[in-house]
Formats: sequence, C-alpha cells, structure tokens
Amino acid sequence: MNIIDIINKTKRAVPLSDEEITYAVNGYTSGDISDYQMSAWLMAVCLNGLTDRETFALTKAMRDSGDVLDMSCINGITADKHSTGGVGDKTSLIVGPAAAACGVYVPKMSGKGLGHTGGTIDKLESISGFRTELPFTEFADIVNKTGFSIISQSDTLCPADKKIYALRSATGTVDSIPLICASIMSKKLAMNTDMLMLDVKCGSGAFMKTNLDARRLADLMERVGDAAGKKCRAIVTDMDSPLGSCIGNAIEVKEAIELLQGKEKGKLYDVCIELTANLLELAGKGTFGECMHMAEEAVSSGRALEVLRKTIELQGGDCRICDDVSLLPQPRFSHEIRASRDVEIVAVNTEELGMASLLLGAGRLKKDDAIDPTAGIVLDFEVGDKISMDAPLMTLYSTNCSDFSEAALRAYNAITFRDLTATALT
Repeated sequence: MNIIDIINKTKRAVPLSDEEITYAVNGYTSGDISDYQMSAWLMAVCLNGLTDRETFALTKAMRDSGDVLDMSCINGITADKHSTGGVGDKTSLIVGPAAAACGVYVPKMSGKGLGHTGGTIDKLESISGFRTELPFTEFADIVNKTGFSIISQSDTLCPADKKIYALRSATGTVDSIPLICASIMSKKLAMNTDMLMLDVKCGSGAFMKTNLDARRLADLMERVGDAAGKKCRAIVTDMDSPLGSCIGNAIEVKEAIELLQGKEKGKLYDVCIELTANLLELAGKGTFGECMHMAEEAVSSGRALEVLRKTIELQGGDCRICDDVSLLPQPRFSHEIRASRDVEIVAVNTEELGMASLLLGAGRLKKDDAIDPTAGIVLDFEVGDKISMDAPLMTLYSTNCSDFSEAALRAYNAITFRDLTATALT
C-alpha cells in the first residue's frame, strides 16, 4: 500500500478501501506522507468526490487520530450542537442554555473564527475573565452543574483534521462536501455525545451558497452520524442575511443575552427556538410542537438565562453581564452610515458584511491574528425595509481602528438598494 496508488485510484474515481483511507490519514498525520502528496489526493477528492462508505471511513480515521471523549460521567442525555458557520451566528449561546433548561446536557467544544465567519470562542472570550481552556474533568463538572458549557477544542481531539484542514485552506480544496462532512463529523464523533444537532447554513454568508449543496451536506452528515450509531439531525437554515442585527464578538454576546432576557424577537429568535425544539425532540422530550413550547418557555421564564449566568460564573467570567450588558467591552470609536436617498433594501451580501467587520478587527485572516472584542457592525435594517434619506443604515464599531473608510465602503457596497426617490418622481 502506498500513497501514489491511493492518489491514482481517487483520480480515476476508483473507490478506496477503509484500510487505504486510514493509511493516508495516519501517514499524513505522522509526517510519513508529504504535504504535496496529500494535497494531490485532496484535489482528486474535490474533483471526483467520495462514496458514502469512503466518507465514513475518512471520518472514522480522522476521529481516531486523537482522543475520543468519555461522556459517561455526565448525568443525563448529552447533545452536541454544531453550526457550519456564518455571519452574526450566536445560536450556540442561546440554544445550549435553552436546551439545558429543558433537561438536556449540552457539552460543546468550539473553535475560533477564520475569514468572514465568527467563532463562538472569540465571542465568549470577550467576557471578562471567561476561561475557554479547561481540563476535561472541570468541563464535565460544569456541565453536570448547569447543563451547559463551551470550551476550546483540545489539541488532542482530531489532530488529523487540524492538519488536513490547514492544508485544504492553503490548496483550494475546502469546497468539497465529503471533506467538509468528514471535518465536521470527525470532531463531533470524537466529542462522543449521545446526539448531534447540526445547523447547516445556506446563503451568501455561508460556505454552502445554494440550497441544493446545503441539503446534500446535511443529508450526508446525517448518514455518517447514523452509521456511527448516533442520533443525528441536520436542518438547513438561512444565511442570506446576518443572523440578528449584530456582527462581532462582544456585541453578539450582548444580543444573545438580550434575547434570553426576552427583549429580542425576530429571525434570530425563530432560528434558535427551531434548533432547540429539534434537539429536544431528538432527545425524546415530546412531539415537535410540545418541544417548541418547551423551548419558548425556557426563554420567556428566564430559566435559559440563568443557565448561561451560572455557566459564565463557573468558567470565571463576569456573570453580571446577564443583568447589565454595558459591562461587556465597549468600543472607543464608531461610525454611522446613513441612507443618501429614499431606498428599499433589496438584498445584502452577507459575506461582504462579515469581511467589513473583519477589517474593523472583529475577525482574523490568519490564525494568529488578534481579535478586537469591541469591533463589529450593528444593522438598522432588514431585507425588504424602506429607509428614508438620512436615516441610519448601520453603525460600525472598533477600538483598534479609527479610520473607517475602507470598512464603511465595503459594508455599504454589500447592500443592494432600490431607489425610491426615482420611483416617486415617475
């Protein structure tokens, strides 16, 4: 068995055996297979795909390259919730506490953001004192006490995925549904919870731009989860516009808390309630309608907010933010963008808004870039709104960036307008 034969077989769309896939993954992880050889195989996968069996074998090999956690120490049904990433996506900060308030334990490991998509860990690290790196025993203890915890992904969890993903990013081999599935599911299966709730984002701000591709990824992840013996459900949700009105880190924490306080409704609330209800139904808590009611009550009663408050406290964070969001980091500079004429908002390029927030310091282009927790964008519109001349469209915030010109231009150009002034004159 050798990597040249493996590359040639995939190049010719000849299915690999499980042993060949394991050989490739282990060889690359150990350094016996070179970057250029692995990148050749990854490109062949991008061009020809993998069968379901090959995708499951790849997922298992990546999972088994590191630790597989033992969740038997958690005192109940465990569920891991994952989103494929988007702009303004703070659903884990809402769904996790809401599900925990309804009796499901939600232990979660998350990553940092890269490119236009924000990372849950970056959002949590904007909370003063909040610890995202915890030993497993403390992590499990917090989950048993509150029902919910999020920490950084361990270096010993799926090291093969970490190495392969870095190579995919550098070689233009990210956009392969089997490779995306294996990357996500290897980490989820290594977490080893009883159930998996997967939120596949679709639209201009997501990796999956079309509903067809999003559904293909969702269905494939469900099949891989089922093959691994896990209860697994994947739903497709919209990312053609930002999820909520805030894009950033501290301001997204603020928006999540205000939703849990009962102050916010709209698209973000609806998506979070739907995700929570699906998770609860998967856990056997009732019919979907009953689980929708449970999820809504967990928020309206304040029980979900109390879960978040206790988790923040146990992870060393300032839990007073659950009562006073002004205690979150505040920006030094701001810049308001107003409408230059009467317009209707026709569409928005969500990825471009994410890139504008990155320019302000809310994200990173390279893994080691520093994050400005105060940076971001607050939108004053939704698609379909009619905006009067000189009314605010959005406000940009930053502490590290005082020149907003580039980010403001990019954010403004992300919006497609219909000129109502011209219409009124005809």
